[in-house]
Amino acid sequence: MEITGGGRLEVRITGADVGKRVSVRYVTDSAEPGGKFTDAVGVLTSWDAGVLLITRKSGETVRIAESSLAAGKVVPAAPARRRGPSATFAELARATARAWQPVESEPLGEWTLRAAGGFTRRANSALPLGDPGLPVAEALTHVRAWYAARRLPAYVQTATGAEGTQELLCAALDRHGWHREVSAEVRIAALAPIGDLDADVSAVRLSRTVGEPWLRRYQRFQEAGPAVRSVLASGPSVWFASVAGTGEVPAAIGRLVVDGRWAGFMAVEVDPDQRRRGLATSVMTALARQALDEGASAAWLQVEADNDGARALYDGMGFASHHHYHHYRWAEA
Repeated sequence: MEITGGGRLEVRITGADVGKRVSVRYVTDSAEPGGKFTDAVGVLTSWDAGVLLITRKSGETVRIAESSLAAGKVVPAAPARRRGPSATFAELARATARAWQPVESEPLGEWTLRAAGGFTRRANSALPLGDPGLPVAEALTHVRAWYAARRLPAYVQTATGAEGTQELLCAALDRHGWHREVSAEVRIAALAPIGDLDADVSAVRLSRTVGEPWLRRYQRFQEAGPAVRSVLASGPSVWFASVAGTGEVPAAIGRLVVDGRWAGFMAVEVDPDQRRRGLATSVMTALARQALDEGASAAWLQVEADNDGARALYDGMGFASHHHYHHYRWAEA
């Protein structure tokens, strides 16, 4: 917080700082005695009619009455991670998009409209990585019409929490009647330590093609339409891992996409009756070694906030949060 020479807190932000990362201290009505001040750090996405909106890294929006401000200042972007790979948001967003490609796509300026018959939000959402070439309101109207023509719900995928992410666009989506439906975390790590894990990979089978047994283990297969095979097979260098089970359904599976220095891990799933036997680690290690052989050096994956088991596994492998991504859906009247 800003403290003057006399020891007083000071507000050093104004409405002109919308779009910048700020740190504020404010008074809350519900605060306990002795702890009435609360802090918030994030991007200032609005300052209107005496109310500030600050978007935290997770995408959570904090509403703060201007009258409750005790201190505030502009702060630099979060410092770069000191371990693991470096990555800009734009680079990582494009790598993750190439690993999960739609059946149909169309540019809207620097946005990309994507459709795959409704199979997953990632393949059926607008990806806004730049200027759409239209005012945002008009661009969103175009997005709605494009998906309506395909009889699909209209989604926009956004990100928060890193330098260059889209907090202002998230705020605009909120204002225009779009609602955040789901959020997840993008994590990154150095690849070599994953390949060096002491894991039994002897039972892990790697294939270039996705087979029926692999699909039977894949939890999204029941909701998948005819686009599932096309989406799963998309990417620069795709591999499917499986560990045989007691029947025709594998005990564990995983998917890998190698793209230059990046190795993306997806669909790592284990039979609930076979968990805590190290199968997920074996799958990840086998895929990491394949990626290392192809020249990759950095790893990424996506994990939902409530998947505690997966988060613990990835913590142990050295994955750390890079940014959060969100899917906003048009709320039809």
